[in-house]
Amino acid sequence: METLTERLTAVRERIAAAARRVNRDPATIRLVGVTKAHPADVIRAALEAGLCDVGENRVQEAEAKMAALEAERQRLTWHLIGHLQTNKAKKAAMLFDMVHSVDSLRLAQMLDQHAAEASRDAQGRLPILLQVNVSGEATKFGFDLDGWETHLDIYERFCADVERILALPHLDVRGLMTIAPWGPDPEQARPIFRAVRRLRDKLAQRFPAAAWRELSMGMTDDFEVAIEEGATIVRIGRAIFGER
Repeated sequence: METLTERLTAVRERIAAAARRVNRDPATIRLVGVTKAHPADVIRAALEAGLCDVGENRVQEAEAKMAALEAERQRLTWHLIGHLQTNKAKKAAMLFDMVHSVDSLRLAQMLDQHAAEASRDAQGRLPILLQVNVSGEATKFGFDLDGWETHLDIYERFCADVERILALPHLDVRGLMTIAPWGPDPEQARPIFRAVRRLRDKLAQRFPAAAWRELSMGMTDDFEVAIEEGATIVRIGRAIFGER
């Protein structure tokens, strides 16, 4: 049976190979280990194996693990990657180093209010990503952008929200996040990842003051395709930690 270190090494090798296939530097891709349902001891072992970025789906579960790993706090970067309800926004703003799953203007406004109270960068801003749903899959969260490339009104409504989010003083919008529909063939996710990359590029032209450097997309079953399509952050659980 493979050890955690061996599985982590294998994932890093696959990331590097996918990056090289499209002439990208593997060092530009951040690996976030998804630790949902895994205990703090597993995260500690992953940290010792060289994994510093941790992704959690639920605020309450993450809070307990953060408390158990307080001694390692400076060595870990905590990412909230799951759906965030507005009533958990205050705690999320205080706990996490980055929130990937900002899927509405209202949630962004709530995070902005609470980020002002948290200790952040020199400007006191919380790094966030805007979660988008370009596939139209009803089970996925995110700004509804199904058909945005052919329906101008969909894109313009989103841009109106983006403009208001970018004006919030305590948030640092760094890019987009998406979850592709699951399928038996990773290639099925390629059009989704490609559409999100095009959306990011178009937003960068329209709102050049924001960085738009991050694309959080790709999980255990499709991360190599996501990297080929421009992902800068991949969120991987099962391939590193095994089945929950």
